[in-house]
Amino acid sequence: MIERKFLKEKINEFRIEEYVSNTLDKSGYSHTEIKRTPLGEKVIIYTSKPGLIVGRKGSNITSLTETLKTKFGMENPQIEISEIENPNLNPKTVAKNIIHTFERFGPKRFKSIGYKVLESIMKAGARGAEIVISGRGLPGQRAKLWRFKAGYLKKSGDISENFIAKSWAVAHLKSGAVGVKVSILTPDVKLPDDIIIRPIESPVKAEEKVIKEKTEEAPVKEEKKEKKTTKKKVTKKKTTKKKTENGDNKKEWIKTNEWKIYPRKNGWAKKRTNKT
Repeated sequence: MIERKFLKEKINEFRIEEYVSNTLDKSGYSHTEIKRTPLGEKVIIYTSKPGLIVGRKGSNITSLTETLKTKFGMENPQIEISEIENPNLNPKTVAKNIIHTFERFGPKRFKSIGYKVLESIMKAGARGAEIVISGRGLPGQRAKLWRFKAGYLKKSGDISENFIAKSWAVAHLKSGAVGVKVSILTPDVKLPDDIIIRPIESPVKAEEKVIKEKTEEAPVKEEKKEKKTTKKKVTKKKTTKKKTENGDNKKEWIKTNEWKIYPRKNGWAKKRTNKT
């Protein structure tokens, strides 16, 4: 049956992913993907430290390709390593880093490790994050559960199931097993309850915007008519001073082409001359 064939392929893919994660269980390893191509199967390994996974002169990759051929029956496996841009926003790498620190230094300072990792996640740009460390391996007579959280995180609904990145890992120590669960709300997720408040513009500015948009959409070409303006020629007024019989100075104005100006008691007056 066709269904059995698909089930067999999926089970084989799950075994390959489990084997790769166990063999390359190093700091920086995230997850693997298997894609089928016309040339053969492509195995993509996601990691933040590709140098550790490749090994010296690609020794890890060569050994892994041989095991995929012999053990899992792949004809032409092509292994590709892709680097994660921001490892602090990947929950699998964060959980693996916490476990490797527990295996190396012990779980005595698990509180400081949890708060430091949470701070690095929030600095990377996450909207919310939560780290849960629990198990018998923590210092104390009984099993403990410590929760480190910051920011805004959805706990239920469609966003918590499909959009929040979650992952877990287990550290097997001498004192016991310690489990680490990490969930991160990445900044690219758009929540349905996000509200953007914009400042209200004055009605005058709004009208100006509408007018500008209309003119930009449909520009009207109007021919501008040049208006001929006639300027009147104004001649300069010349004054001459003459002495009267009493010796007083009187101003006698020369007639212009249009106007004649003469003195009065209260001021000056002008009279239009008759053109010939």
